[in-house]
Amino acid sequence: MNFWYRPAGWQAFALLPLTGLFWLVSSLRRQLFRLGIKKVYRAPVPVIVVGNLSVGGNGKTPVVLALAESLKAAGLKPALLARGYGAKGPFPALVTADAKAERVGDEARLLTKRSGLPMAVGGDRRAAIELLLNHHELDVIISDDGLQHYALDRDIEIVVVDGQRQFGNGYLMPSGPLREGTWRLDDADFIVINGNDASAGQFTMTLNQSLPRRVKDDAVVSWDALTQPVTAAAGIGNPERFFNSLRQRHLTLENTLAFADHHQFSEHDFQHLQGPLLMTEKDAVKCQAFAQDHWYYVPVDAAFGPDLCQAVVDTLRSRHGL
Repeated sequence: MNFWYRPAGWQAFALLPLTGLFWLVSSLRRQLFRLGIKKVYRAPVPVIVVGNLSVGGNGKTPVVLALAESLKAAGLKPALLARGYGAKGPFPALVTADAKAERVGDEARLLTKRSGLPMAVGGDRRAAIELLLNHHELDVIISDDGLQHYALDRDIEIVVVDGQRQFGNGYLMPSGPLREGTWRLDDADFIVINGNDASAGQFTMTLNQSLPRRVKDDAVVSWDALTQPVTAAAGIGNPERFFNSLRQRHLTLENTLAFADHHQFSEHDFQHLQGPLLMTEKDAVKCQAFAQDHWYYVPVDAAFGPDLCQAVVDTLRSRHGL
């Protein structure tokens, strides 16, 4: 909602009664877990949760991928976990190399494709973790999202913050974009600022674009091949971030198509498209089956300052001797 990212106005104030109810329910739920009235599941291996305080894409997926690569390089055996937002299931489910995005979720499909790691999806995180452990020998599990899933105990929390939009108007949902107040940052082990300078003790993340790839077969193409005006499409939490990254490459964007986060794409969405199309990698995994020859996606990789991944590996080793 656009008014979330402006100074609070009448829309935010009109929703304050619902915001108060949201705060009451979420606070009560959190206390029930802390008091042990609601049970918390402790996995037999360390769990790293990568989440955010606000609704919408803040850049969790590149963080998860970077962590996965670093943990593998350190000689550990990681696996991935996600809710499978927007997917049909059934759950819990292992995510295989040929899994369809509509069944397991777009982020899960992307994470498995890029990392090659074991992964499970499902709203019941305990069942998903037990499914993983029944099929794989693991040292650590990385959960994509789940910061507010207090039914799952965690060893390390990483909060990713959109450096451009920050916390919007600072209100809880639905008056603002926050799932929890900014006080929650005090509980996190690591705070990552995506796309802006970080404060002392935080980590700055930049997203580096790789060469474009063709959606239908992942073939690499050069940026020089995209000299004519293009259409850019994005179904992510902050589409404008993707569009601006293309403009910074001096590409001419003839059209920009912004869809809701986790939009389930179909051929109908692009039926009037004539020229080249550029999209995010997360969107491309849902379009591969009907993609045209001139559709491309742009992979991104996270870089941190200072080295977040090494800090996480060091923390795991110091706490668990891995």
